[in-house]
Amino acid sequence: MPSETKQFFDRIHIEQLELAARIGVPEKERAAPQRLTASITLWPQQQTEGLQDDIAKTVNYSKVCEETKKFVLGCSDKLIETLADRLAAHLLQLFPIQKIEIELRKFVLPDVDYVSVTVTRSRPAD
Repeated sequence: MPSETKQFFDRIHIEQLELAARIGVPEKERAAPQRLTASITLWPQQQTEGLQDDIAKTVNYSKVCEETKKFVLGCSDKLIETLADRLAAHLLQLFPIQKIEIELRKFVLPDVDYVSVTVTRSRPAD
């Protein structure tokens, strides 16, 4: 019997949230917070048809943004890959989210617009 795959249809997207982070391989780069942006797509546990216009039944994206800023500012990772992975795990634990995708952009190289990392994580099956 084939296993059923959970489908994720309804989602919330946050585009280019401005962040400050101590990030980078050289210690000098982590010495002061630098600008990052995050684009976050999340698939809530509750689909939109059951919300009944009640914010308590969905994921409050304002609180997701607030928590993301707080979490990232408190980190001092070397790699944006590590930060993206840790942030995804943190948000999955804190909010009623089934799946999350995070793109972190770093503006560190003079000859490119940005460097980015994208991670996609899902809540473990119960």
